[in-house]
Amino acid sequence: MNHEPDPGRRNSDDRKATPPSESPPSRGHAGHSHSHVEHSHSHAGHGHTHSAHGHSRSRHNHSHSGHSHSHAGHGHVHGGGSGNKRGLLIAFLITTGIMVLEFFGGLVTGSLALLSDSGHMLSDAGALLLSLVAISVAARPASPKRTFGFRRFEILAALFNGATLIAIAIFILVEAWGRFWEPPTVASRSMLLIAAVGLLANLASAWFLMRQGDVKGNVNLKSAYLHVLGDALGSVGAIAAGALMWAFGWYWADPAISVFVSLLIVKSAWGMLRSTVHILMEGAPETVDTQQVRDDLEALPGVIDVHDLHIWTITSGLDAMTCHLLADEQADHRLLLKQAIELMKDRHGISHCTIQIEDSSVRHDELGC
Repeated sequence: MNHEPDPGRRNSDDRKATPPSESPPSRGHAGHSHSHVEHSHSHAGHGHTHSAHGHSRSRHNHSHSGHSHSHAGHGHVHGGGSGNKRGLLIAFLITTGIMVLEFFGGLVTGSLALLSDSGHMLSDAGALLLSLVAISVAARPASPKRTFGFRRFEILAALFNGATLIAIAIFILVEAWGRFWEPPTVASRSMLLIAAVGLLANLASAWFLMRQGDVKGNVNLKSAYLHVLGDALGSVGAIAAGALMWAFGWYWADPAISVFVSLLIVKSAWGMLRSTVHILMEGAPETVDTQQVRDDLEALPGVIDVHDLHIWTITSGLDAMTCHLLADEQADHRLLLKQAIELMKDRHGISHCTIQIEDSSVRHDELGC
């Protein structure tokens, strides 16, 4: 965005907050004076702080007295990372084993419900493996070209998992349609036994994911968890279909229940796709009321206007905010920065903030959003 020139000071462009790993080290260049009066990075739990960066270069004298990056206490260190990996690995091993059992069981018994569930388990095994890889890739450090590192890779993995769930559900629906008209004979007792084993395995996988990882706050892990729950639903459907065929000879129950389970899977997968696309489109986090943030910032003493306010999710558990505050000429910019940072952290749960304070002498074109 274009800034109007300001004698004696040049404010930096509004830019998105970068992860702590990208904080530039203090360095001096002879003959150029560049003072960051209030440019502080604090990383609670990271064991290091950066404050009062000083750059000196000649001919240029400008200060960012009202520009601050705050990272205090946010989730740059994902404490549940090892737990997420452990849960995913255990779930992957269990799912792969049961997938093989159900596949051959479906071939022997002739059950579409078992075969469809084994196909779903194949996608689940791939989804769990992809989620495992995503966690490792996302942990890679940032670089000059990728200033946020690979944190978004977990979101891409979740998007792919959601898409594969819908694709598999559509395949099952198409296959079930043909079986409605000519339902084959199914070895229901064997089907019941295999499906029961599959259900127990799915429940065990889901339990390990919930116990070891963060299935609520981590989109990547949640997508894998939904895959496992979809498998559990498939196993429940196979058990129900097997019981009906065994008790009443209703062989149409096999494709009918497969359709029901597929629709439930589509519903869950669609919600996952919406969440991941929302994040990739830089949408505001669902837990944050953007208008309330604006109102709270404007209520701070000395604030005239809040503009260029942007709030988005970098990856699961890491939200960011940038904004410009137009302050009264008499306002204490240092104090205002401190109040704004504390407000965002304490009231809205966002600690990764870039806040630029301006006065009437510094105006520029806005993004218009």
